[in-house]
Amino acid sequence: MRLIKEMIRAILKLVFRIDTDNPVKELLEEKQSRDTLEKLLDMVDSGKINEAENQIYDMTSDNNMVNLEVALLFYSYLNDKDDDFLQKNDFCRDEIKSGITELVSRYGSTGITEIFLSEI
Repeated sequence: MRLIKEMIRAILKLVFRIDTDNPVKELLEEKQSRDTLEKLLDMVDSGKINEAENQIYDMTSDNNMVNLEVALLFYSYLNDKDDDFLQKNDFCRDEIKSGITELVSRYGSTGITEIFLSEI
């Protein structure tokens, strides 16, 4: 859990120059992005994690940097959920790590996640 949090924090800092311990939707400058994130977080809360993650993959296929930021905030929120919640909704922490790794590799920054994951 801590590893994922630090990985997200490092990516936000390196890519977006955002240094925060608590990534939240208010970091997004565009209202549309905040609304998109809010819908994704609502899906998580209602147990539709896989469907929300599928939307993340669809929206990041264009390599838009704003969508990368939305996706990182999504994974940060998801990482804050406890293991019981994740398991109850057919998800796990390893899927969060692999989702972030896949996401970041789409944007050509695989090295960032490899630094963190090599320590496991």
